[in-house]
Amino acid sequence: MRKRGQWMQLPTDDLILELLNKDIELGPTAIARNIDKGRSTVHKRLNVLVDVEFIERVDEGYYAITDEGQAYLEGDLDADDLEPDTE
Repeated sequence: MRKRGQWMQLPTDDLILELLNKDIELGPTAIARNIDKGRSTVHKRLNVLVDVEFIERVDEGYYAITDEGQAYLEGDLDADDLEPDTE
């Protein structure tokens, strides 16, 4: 079971992480389109997820999931222990 943080925006954060967990790198527009959310919402959430190291910027405008992000999805990391600087 996932240990969500109070700072998380659900289901958006989980949807972003689940999409990137397919071993792909995507930009905000492609992510937004694939999870049926607005690009501005996705862009804001990407900044937060980068801040807590669940995802990383791999190239200009592209993101990938990190080991920490995968650990969260698998229920091995408690997101409530993390505090993002940007929200």
